[in-house]
Amino acid sequence: MMRSLFSAVSGLRTHQTRMDVIGNNIANVNTPGYKSSRVTFQELFSQTLRGAGSPSGASETERGGTNPMQVGLGVSIASIDTIHTPGNLQPTSRPTDLAIEGNGFFVVRDGETLAYTRVGNFSLDGDGILVDSEGRKVMGWRSSSDGTLSTDGELDTLRIVIGEEMGAQATTRTEWIKNLDAEAATGDSKTTSVTVYDVQGKAYSIQVDFVKTGTNQWTWQAYLPDGTTTGPHLITFNEDGSFLSVVEDTFSFASDGAGTVTVTMDFSKLTQVAGHMTVEAGVTDGWPAGTLESFSFDSNGVITGFYSNGRIQVLGQVAVANFRNPSGLLKTGKNLYIESNNSGRVDLGAAGTGGRGTIAPSALEMSNVDLAEEFTQMIITQRGFQANSRVITVSDELLQELVNLKR
Repeated sequence: MMRSLFSAVSGLRTHQTRMDVIGNNIANVNTPGYKSSRVTFQELFSQTLRGAGSPSGASETERGGTNPMQVGLGVSIASIDTIHTPGNLQPTSRPTDLAIEGNGFFVVRDGETLAYTRVGNFSLDGDGILVDSEGRKVMGWRSSSDGTLSTDGELDTLRIVIGEEMGAQATTRTEWIKNLDAEAATGDSKTTSVTVYDVQGKAYSIQVDFVKTGTNQWTWQAYLPDGTTTGPHLITFNEDGSFLSVVEDTFSFASDGAGTVTVTMDFSKLTQVAGHMTVEAGVTDGWPAGTLESFSFDSNGVITGFYSNGRIQVLGQVAVANFRNPSGLLKTGKNLYIESNNSGRVDLGAAGTGGRGTIAPSALEMSNVDLAEEFTQMIITQRGFQANSRVITVSDELLQELVNLKR
């Protein structure tokens, strides 16, 4: 008789725990990045009243085997699992809000410990460091001063300082693109220009003339700001109109108090085919000084800065962590996880690589709690708790009848 009482008590305990988990899921239905949990039960253990018996033999006169007789003694919690299915995305229009579409976690530094989160409600602190809502620094890789980015080095904090200055850089190379008309007559010309900068960022407009001198032959000549000219220098094309060679591809001039500016002219992408005369300057290095005006994130977590001088430069990249068993991570509260013995070692890398999800800028991941599922489980849990309480009531009544036998 007492077995049913203790079995029912274990049922009450486990259903109460299940209700606690359901209540926590519902409480976090609007928590960004929250991952719901579930409870599974298992039979506690059984008391064997009679073991199994082997058959005596194959003849008709001998007895067959018997099955064991066991009485179950209750239920216990088998697991409380975190369900890491992705939640829906909610657009926010904030440039520092990020969400992960797929697998992976953002990496934040919590003191000396790296923690992991799905919640990307980030912002910039007073030093321009990208941080979460409680000031934990978001980790990734910073680019070098020239915008070169490598994800092979150690993790670092990410810094975005609106108004930060970019120094001027002198022009050293300009690229010429498009076409010189193969049907032009000897002596026909095309005049265009290119803007170059000295080390102080001062701009100079250089006039360049292209003149046809013969079959598959042209010359270029530059008129320089200091009043001098360079050239004319011969440019030769192949029979198919592709660039062949140039006699001289460099010009220099004295800038206004900033030394000598030397520029290499790259004609390798220039063509000479029948058609319009469209030759113009293409990619040209060098720029004036400028300041960072705005920034954006892309789907790989790369941060791109936009400067007042028209330059666009990579500032850094957000790191994304992946685990072989995300359900093995330990929750530490505040939407954070840390490694455990069963999560597997962290695998750091860029978004969109190695099974990691991509990043959705200006969005947050919503909770993956399904209210319809939770309310259904609540009803089932309530009925299970109610049924176990009835077992206790009936067992008590049976004990009362047993006591009343003495009367």
